[in-house]
Amino acid sequence: MLSRRTLLKAGAASAAGLALSPLWAASEKDAAMAMRTIPSSGEAIPVIGMGSSGSFEVGTSDQERDPLREVLRRFFAGGGRLIDTAPSYGSAETVIGDLLSELGLREKTFLATKISSTGREAGKAQFENSLRRLKTDKVELLQVHNMQDWQTQMALINDLKKEGKVRYSGVTHWLDSGQDQLAEVVEASKPDFLQINYSVISTKAEERLFPLARDLGVAVLINRAFDDGRLFRQVADRPMPEWAPEAGIDSWAQAFLKFSISHPAVTAVIPATGKPHRQSDNLQAGYGPMLTEQQRRDLRALFS
Repeated sequence: MLSRRTLLKAGAASAAGLALSPLWAASEKDAAMAMRTIPSSGEAIPVIGMGSSGSFEVGTSDQERDPLREVLRRFFAGGGRLIDTAPSYGSAETVIGDLLSELGLREKTFLATKISSTGREAGKAQFENSLRRLKTDKVELLQVHNMQDWQTQMALINDLKKEGKVRYSGVTHWLDSGQDQLAEVVEASKPDFLQINYSVISTKAEERLFPLARDLGVAVLINRAFDDGRLFRQVADRPMPEWAPEAGIDSWAQAFLKFSISHPAVTAVIPATGKPHRQSDNLQAGYGPMLTEQQRRDLRALFS
């Protein structure tokens, strides 16, 4: 497993012109982040991605953006590729677009954003604005945000795929209460991806959505793997499980992320952070063994 020190060193080295990949490969040539395959294409992506809600909603000053530059450097140094954002996340698309362009990282990025409009023309206009903010002419994944006007927007996304402006389609939600409807939308539209909440204390997705995704060949992105921080508050004074070293885990964040990605239906998890040291910690969850079923049960038992 990659040590925290290795990740910190790689992140620091990246500041000197982003000659990262060779440095990383030279120092950790026997280690690689776990990958999962997108069923509709066979393309493999790393299991640890990153979100941007809240964390990338900042202004233009160096004081606000310098930590995010380092977050991105460490993300790519540690093997990440998938970045998820949305036009409704304040300035996040603009900040991501600016920093990816500045750091020369757009070509390394599996970039995902969303449509949250009603009506085809509104959806198209929103997407074109996202492209301008992201400083790109295409995205890898375009998702219908929280199923808003999903029939119209999914038809638009499929047309954009034909035009080469989008590679994959998706649909999202972020609450247990939306999962049954999301399952119906997935059955009807058969997107390439679905995105949903899933954590040690929010496992409803296992009941219907995960089996459905596997049956239909739909990739699964996980949001809210930390349940908006509630998981950390509940384990604040608890020691790590005795088996944590066997699983290559040395933080609760890694344990919670490994819980998500160890489910075979999950393609990637997208934790958001604006803090470089937390990015380094999150990335380590993508290395080493997945959790066993017993280890997953042990984690769940802590919150029962």
